[in-house]
Amino acid sequence: MRHDLTQRGRAELRATRRKSRALYWVVGLFSLFANLLMLTGPMYMLQVYDRVLGSKSEETLIALSLLAVFLYGVMGLLDFVRGRIMARVGARFQIALDRRVFDAVVRKSAVAPDARAQSGLADLEAIQRLMTSPVLMAMFDLPWTPIFLAAIFIFHPMLGWLAVGGGAVLILIAGLNQFLSRLPQLRAGQAGQTAGQMSDQLRIEAEMVQAMGMRDAGFDRWQQARGQALEEQIRAADIGGGFTSLTKTLRLFLQSAMLGLGAFLVLRGEMTPGAMIAGSILLGRALAPIEVMLGQWPVVQRGLKGWDALSTLLGEVLPEPPRTALPVPAAHLVARGLSVVPPGDRTPALRNLSFALPPGQALGVIGPSGAGKSTLARCLTGVWPPAAGSIRLDGAALDQFAPGVLGRHIGYLPQRVQLFDGTIAENIARLSLQPDAAKVVAAAQKADAHTMILELPEGYDTRIDAAQQRLSGGQIQRIGLARALYGDPVLLVLDEPNSNLDNEGTQALNTAIRAAKGDGRSVMIMAHRPAAIQECDLLLVLEGGACTAFGPKDDILKSMIKNHHDIQRAPIRAGGVA
Repeated sequence: MRHDLTQRGRAELRATRRKSRALYWVVGLFSLFANLLMLTGPMYMLQVYDRVLGSKSEETLIALSLLAVFLYGVMGLLDFVRGRIMARVGARFQIALDRRVFDAVVRKSAVAPDARAQSGLADLEAIQRLMTSPVLMAMFDLPWTPIFLAAIFIFHPMLGWLAVGGGAVLILIAGLNQFLSRLPQLRAGQAGQTAGQMSDQLRIEAEMVQAMGMRDAGFDRWQQARGQALEEQIRAADIGGGFTSLTKTLRLFLQSAMLGLGAFLVLRGEMTPGAMIAGSILLGRALAPIEVMLGQWPVVQRGLKGWDALSTLLGEVLPEPPRTALPVPAAHLVARGLSVVPPGDRTPALRNLSFALPPGQALGVIGPSGAGKSTLARCLTGVWPPAAGSIRLDGAALDQFAPGVLGRHIGYLPQRVQLFDGTIAENIARLSLQPDAAKVVAAAQKADAHTMILELPEGYDTRIDAAQQRLSGGQIQRIGLARALYGDPVLLVLDEPNSNLDNEGTQALNTAIRAAKGDGRSVMIMAHRPAAIQECDLLLVLEGGACTAFGPKDDILKSMIKNHHDIQRAPIRAGGVA
C-alpha cells in the first residue's frame, strides 16, 4: 500500500516535470553543439603542433587563433544560455508545485504531523536546486564521454585504454562514495533535525525556560543532541572528503599519465606531439562530467531524497477535487451518528453522536477532560474527517465545501490561540495580504477588542512576532475571537473561549455570543467554566466520547443537580457539573 502511494506521488512529480519537456530538448540541442565545440581545444593544439610549428607560418597561427576565439565564444554563449534555461525549468517546476506541496504539508500536519510533512517544502526546494545545479548539465554532457574516449582511441589505442580504465575507476569511486556515505549522511541529517527542533522549542518557550531556571538543563539537552549531530556530520564529511581527495588525485594522475604515455609513443614514432597534447585535453573533457557529478554529489543525494519523500507525501495527500460552489449556508448544523477516530488511533474519540443546532442559538458542550470536546471542534471545522455518520451545515455535508470556503463560513477559536508574524490587522483578517479594514475593525468591535487594540503602540498596525509575543494571554484570546468573527461566519466554534479572560473579557465574550445569535448565526462552545455557557440555549454533555445528555440548557442542568442556581457559580467537573 505504501509503495502504491509513493508510485502515485512519483507519477505526479514526473507529470509536472514533463511540462518542461520542450525546454529539455532545447538544452539537449544546445549541449550537442556545446560539446562539439569542446573539440576546439584539442583540434587547435593538434594543428599548432603538427602544422604551425612544422611550417613556421605566422599567418596560419593567426587564422587558427582567431577561429579558436570565435568557437570558444560560441561555446561559452551556448553554455550560458542552457544554464539560464535550466534555471527557469527548475523555477517552473517549483512554482507549479508550490501550492500543491504547501496544501499537502498543511493538511498532513493538521491531521497527523510527521517528518515528511515538516520537510515537504524543503524537499521541493532541494529538487529545484538539483534541477538548476551544474550536475544536471553534466548529465547532458555525459553521453559525449564515450565519443571523446573514442577520439582518444583514434590517436592511439593505448591512450584510449588508459582513459577508459581511469574513467572506470572514477565511476567505481563514485559508487563506493554513494554506498558508504549514504547512511552517515542520513543519520547526520536526522540528528541535525532533532537538534534544530529542540533549539526552536527552547527559543519559542524562552520565557518559561528563563523563569523556571531551565536554561542550563535545556542547554545540556540541546548540546547532547547537537554533539550527536556534529559527530555524524564529521563522520560523513570524513568519508566524502576522502573520496573527493582520492578522485582529485586520480584525475591529476591520469592527465600526467596521458602525457607520459603520449610522450613515450611520440618517442617511438607511433604518434605526433600534437596528438599527445590533444589526447590529454580530450581526457579532461571526457572526465569533466564525472568530476562535476562527484563534486555535486551531496546536492544529488539531497535532491533524490527530496524526490522520494515528496513522492510519498503527495501520494498520501491527494489533490482536493473541485467542488461546486454552494450559496452561503444558513446556520443550521445537524450531526447524525457521528463517530471520529483521531489520526493514528484505532479507538474512536467520539461515538454515535447526534444533535441539531438551529440558527440563532448557542450550544454548550461540557464534560471532563478527554471527553471529546476538542475532537468535536476539530471535526466541525473540517480538520478531522468523520469515521462514520455525518455533519451537515444547511443540509450540505462539510466536505461539499472547499476548505477555503468552509473556513469563511465557520469561525474557529481553538484552545491555544496562535498569532502569526504580521500586523494585528493581518492576523484578524486571517493573514490576508490586503485586509479589509472595515471588516477587521467590525470583527474587533464585536469581540470588544477594538479599544484594547487602539491602546497598543501602533494600533491595528502593531506588528506581531510569533516567536516573541509580548501580548497577554487575554489579549491574544480576544484577538483570536476577532479573527473567528472576521467575515461574519454563519457558525462559531469556540473551544474554551474564556480560559484566559478576566471578568471584563468574559462579559465581552458573552456580548459577542448574544450579538451572533441576534444576527441569526449559531454558536458552539466547548467549556469547563460555567461563565462560558451563560448564553447557551442548548447543552450537550459528553463523557468518554459519548453523549450522556442533550437538550435545553435549563432542563439538562436541572436533571444533573437539584440546586440549579448553584451550578452557575461552581466549576464544572468530571461527569458534568457539580
